[in-house]
Amino acid sequence: MNKLAAALVSLLCLALPGLAGCKDQAKESAAHAAQNVGDMATLIERDVAEVERGMPEGAKRLAPLVAGGADPHQDVAGVRKALGRVRRDVMDLSIAKSTFFALADANGVAIRNDLEEDVMAGQNLFTVFPELAKARDGYVTTTGIFPNASTKNGPDRDWIAGVPVKQESGATGAVFVTGWTYRFFARHLQESLKDRLVDEARKRGDEKMPVFYVAVFDKTGVYSAPLTPPVDEKALSEQDLVGKTAGGPAQGTVTITDRAFGWAAARTPKLAPDTGVVVLRSEF
Repeated sequence: MNKLAAALVSLLCLALPGLAGCKDQAKESAAHAAQNVGDMATLIERDVAEVERGMPEGAKRLAPLVAGGADPHQDVAGVRKALGRVRRDVMDLSIAKSTFFALADANGVAIRNDLEEDVMAGQNLFTVFPELAKARDGYVTTTGIFPNASTKNGPDRDWIAGVPVKQESGATGAVFVTGWTYRFFARHLQESLKDRLVDEARKRGDEKMPVFYVAVFDKTGVYSAPLTPPVDEKALSEQDLVGKTAGGPAQGTVTITDRAFGWAAARTPKLAPDTGVVVLRSEF
């Protein structure tokens, strides 16, 4: 059956769900999405664990920057080079999904990140992310919003991790910071799901692929991958995903622009409290 014929059948089944040969496509999609979202939740745990393992090791390698009372503010170029080495040489950080690594002083003022263009330098990260101040005492993660964080895809949110960089005395000389945006992370998850679905289709000898989207959600909203149609993100935002996943994974169905979709969502506490991942899916 070609795509046009499949689309016509889908529309007919939406209009006449009791028609012989029509399956409940939305429920079927929701069941598939439930399996997908379980895989994505497992992947998120692995992604967060990479950062959790790698950051303390990275901080040890950055210790020379604050040794003997040295002030990293006086060698910004050296800070960037050191961050690049850490990202390259610490295995967990080399594969982490982080969009940046940065060094801030003990008061939270960003000194330099590892990107070509640094828009963080001079910002007080403890002001932007108050919970990050706890990173002076040990590894911590938090969420929030960098100034001017909105994109053409809409508002975004940042996940941040920090760990102290210790001087010889044991005092905190600086704070090592990393993170990603929810929309960037959703794109990573969506690409990972795409790889899985392509592999499954290849094993079946079937070229058919569902329409699917992946998003991260919390109490502030739903953050889908770039290029997700706004109408689909809006539909997910109307599902009360935080409330429906309070007792465990949830799934449901929704019709978007005359197409039947199934969705499934699950909390991901390793990422952040009251935060989760959702998969929206529709079969051909």
